[in-house]
Amino acid sequence: MASAAAAGAPPGPAAPKSRRSVTGTRKVVAALFLLPALVLLGALVLYPIGYSLVRSLYDSSGDQFAGFDNYKALFTDDGIRTALKNNVIWVVFAPTVSTALGLVFAVLTERVRWGTAFKLVVFMPMAISMLAAGIIFRLVYDQDPDKGVANAVWVGVHDSFAQASAFPKAHPGRESPLVGQGGAFVTKEPVKAGTPVALPMVGVAPDQFPNDAKRAVAARPEPGKVTGTVWQDFTRGKGVGKLGAPDPTERGYAGMRIEAVKDGKVVASAKASGDGTFTLPASADGAQLRLPAANFKEAYNGVDWLGPALVTPAIIGSYVWMWAGFAMVLIAAGLAGVPRELLEQARVDGASEWQVFRKVTVPLLAPVLAVVTVTLMINVLKVFDLVYIIAPGSSQDDANVLALELYRKGFSEGRPGVASAIAVFLLLLVIPVMLFNIRRLRREGRP
Repeated sequence: MASAAAAGAPPGPAAPKSRRSVTGTRKVVAALFLLPALVLLGALVLYPIGYSLVRSLYDSSGDQFAGFDNYKALFTDDGIRTALKNNVIWVVFAPTVSTALGLVFAVLTERVRWGTAFKLVVFMPMAISMLAAGIIFRLVYDQDPDKGVANAVWVGVHDSFAQASAFPKAHPGRESPLVGQGGAFVTKEPVKAGTPVALPMVGVAPDQFPNDAKRAVAARPEPGKVTGTVWQDFTRGKGVGKLGAPDPTERGYAGMRIEAVKDGKVVASAKASGDGTFTLPASADGAQLRLPAANFKEAYNGVDWLGPALVTPAIIGSYVWMWAGFAMVLIAAGLAGVPRELLEQARVDGASEWQVFRKVTVPLLAPVLAVVTVTLMINVLKVFDLVYIIAPGSSQDDANVLALELYRKGFSEGRPGVASAIAVFLLLLVIPVMLFNIRRLRREGRP
């Protein structure tokens, strides 16, 4: 009966194979596949980290144990403290501005036909290396408006509202009746009506003359009026021309302002014509003539973008130019996954586009925005190339960041112990941000 029952019963499950053999085989195969990656990981990541940690505990020579003295320098050295302050500015503003611009670009380009082309143009700077971008923006921020695009635009806008002087280098020539007075030039003696006045000047380069400047001529006397000529009293060639009188090759100071001053008050004024001549009314009789300082102010050369005050914001601007496209692409990918029915429902309920963007789109994109922002924070903690290339030597101390200070301490100043301490400190700053990013990604991957 027992044998019959056994014969009629369905066959039981097959006995499992040796768990040890199967699992062991898988472990060996997995180890063989992972071995090259583990070797590279150990050689390129773990060993440098360990060596930097050990080296940070020794002095510059590497022979004497220094303990935590190198770490104390992180908070006492002026250069490192400046770098730490600038890193805080970078971490706060660069990721925030890049992410905000990426969000705006992603949302706006979703509704235009040429959105793909626009995204391509915005993302294109990512194809440029940091070195090339640094060279580009070093030229963009050049102080000379003839070279730097930023100052060319800025000077163009400024000169549209406040015209620059054409005579910034002009000054009285030899045997001139003019003397300096607080940036202006005044005649030594009062002038008389009916007697022409000669006001010779020098110092203006030929290519700096106004476009309407003409050949200078001597002024003719007019009864009851003060006339005169203000011109460039210089003729190229030794012994050529006559001082104090206009020569055929000399040009008038077109547009030069002349004032008649009595008892400290301006009683009349005029502007020189193209040939340098001017005419003042009878009220100028007995007054001293003054060429105001406004005639000689230096031309506006724009903003000192790479000076101590603006060098860090300027470099952050170049970083945003590169990485806003990266943020835009990631946010656009997240935006493509947003349920359209939620947006349409909000519009049907009477929400404006701004309200839809602020109360529906942004909250739905919050995980993507967090990932992009954290990724850029990690990136800016390591920024080196842009600061090293864009900041000139005179402003590099003011633009300093931790990665650049690490390089300077290790190679320029010969203090590898302090450089290793900075490297370890940077690692400690990056690790919490990385862990935050990993935890967020794991939470999003859970069902």
